[in-house]
Amino acid sequence: MPASPDPLPALADALRERLTLIADRPFYQRDPAAHLAALEAVSARITELAAQLPPGTDPQLAHYLQRCSYDKALAFLEAQPA
Repeated sequence: MPASPDPLPALADALRERLTLIADRPFYQRDPAAHLAALEAVSARITELAAQLPPGTDPQLAHYLQRCSYDKALAFLEAQPA
């Protein structure tokens, strides 16, 4: 069975996408329902990717994700060496 791809890069991308959506005031003002749907979709993706993290994932990152501290989770991921 092949190893699963590392979910961390996709998780970091989803966390960045969430921040971009939150900051997109024109989108929110133009279509609040679509904006909310986009935020719900990216949040679901974050939850899905967090569930794919392997055993032994840093407990601090797991804590941030469980508490929906997504800004802290992204900062944690960005501080990790490549």
